[in-house]
Amino acid sequence: MNKSIALFTATLCAALSPVHALDITPYSPQLLQAKQQAGERVSLHVHAPWCPTCRAQDKVFKTFQGDASVPGTLLLVDYDTERDLKREMNVRSQATLIVFQGKTQVSRSGGVTDPEQLRAQLIKPN
Repeated sequence: MNKSIALFTATLCAALSPVHALDITPYSPQLLQAKQQAGERVSLHVHAPWCPTCRAQDKVFKTFQGDASVPGTLLLVDYDTERDLKREMNVRSQATLIVFQGKTQVSRSGGVTDPEQLRAQLIKPN
């Protein structure tokens, strides 16, 4: 009986836990458009592999993966190859974070590596 209760409790906790934790995935225009049209929280991390600030940000973002208190999707945008997107979003340097709720931009920063500041940007209310 105790095993049944433990199994039931574990199943219930899993079912009730938030499923919308931060997901990190490569950028694609189609994915950005789909997330925005669905009204979801989606962020762009414009980064470059040669950028030390970007690498520091990447480490912080990875600590948020699976954290239910940090919702949405973080799309990794290659600073060196996504020229059209950089022009469209008015991105002037790598290590830029742009956060959207649907199609509305709610936050933008450049060069921030502090975990609490990055978390605050990702969860900033509309």
